[in-house]
This record gives sequence, structure tokens and C-alpha cells, in this order.
Amino acid sequence: MTKEHEMIFAGFGGQGVLSLGKLIAYAGLIEGKEVSWMPSYGPEMRGGTANCIVIVSDSRISSPIVTKFDTAVLLNQPSVDKFEKAVKPGGLLIYEQSTVIHPPTRTDIDILCIAANEEADKLQAKQVANMVMAGAFLEKRPLLKIETIIDALKKALPPRRHNLIPFNEKALVRGKELAKLAEPVCR
Repeated sequence: MTKEHEMIFAGFGGQGVLSLGKLIAYAGLIEGKEVSWMPSYGPEMRGGTANCIVIVSDSRISSPIVTKFDTAVLLNQPSVDKFEKAVKPGGLLIYEQSTVIHPPTRTDIDILCIAANEEADKLQAKQVANMVMAGAFLEKRPLLKIETIIDALKKALPPRRHNLIPFNEKALVRGKELAKLAEPVCR
């Protein structure tokens, strides 16, 4: 039986959703999987909306065009408003606590609220909130190994940015911990 997981990562430009999706896709390649990464963003980039569709599969991917997702990782309210309905029944929706005012309400999916921005602040590295979300995602849907994500980071980041790898690794581990402890939905 073929395992295929279709995901969407969405938020404002500058929150690292495109980088997060690309990192998941790259890690999939390292693990020998078939992958697809399809970005979409507004013309204003930073501050505008951005999302990417990622597919990780054990076999050939027939099309990168997806309208229903196994998982949605959403970093702001407009993304929750737009993509909550696009999660398949039985799927997973993870959202960032501080940026979502009206949490998702569906009862036929798993919903997880993660305080990624708060945790990134605690690590004194605001730019790793997306990695906190990645850790939470990989805890709930262990498609890839954390070690592979770190390897992908080492290959994807330019050498001058390798000093950020320890922060990213801590953020991934913290995201996994939060997902283990999390209440299904923040109130």
C-alpha cells in the first residue's frame, strides 16, 4: 500500500512557511521519498499571504495540485479561515496560538494549538517559530526523522547561517515536546 501525505503550510510572508515546506520536501528527498513542493504567495511577500503545498510519498506523485489535505499547519487567522475546510476528515490541523483569534471548530479532524511564537521568544530566536511548528507536526505525523530535517538544514542553509542550526534543532525538539503535552485545542 502506498503511503502519501498531502500537506499545506500557510501564514503571512516572513513567517517562514515557504521555507518550512521546502525543508520538509528536501528532507523527504534525503530519505528517498518522492516529493512535490508548490509555493503560492502574494505580490507583496513579507506581510502578504503565503502558502505551499507539499506532498511526500513512497511512490510517484501523479499531480502536485491538491485541494484537500491530510495536514494543515497554519500560522495566522486568514490561513485558518481559508484552509480549515480543506483538511480531509480524520486529518490534522495545527495552528499557532497567538496569531489565531477564532480557533478552528471542526470535530471530524484532530486540532492542535501550539504556542510557537512564545517558544521561539524563549529560545531568543523569533525566526524559529516555524521550526517549533515543524516539530509539533512531526510528533503527530512522523513522516520524517528529526535528524533528516537537521541534515536538510545543513545542506539548505548557506554556511554563514549555520550558526542558526542549534536554535532550529532546539525549536524542533521543543515543538515535539509541546505536541506530546498539548491539549487538543487552546481555549
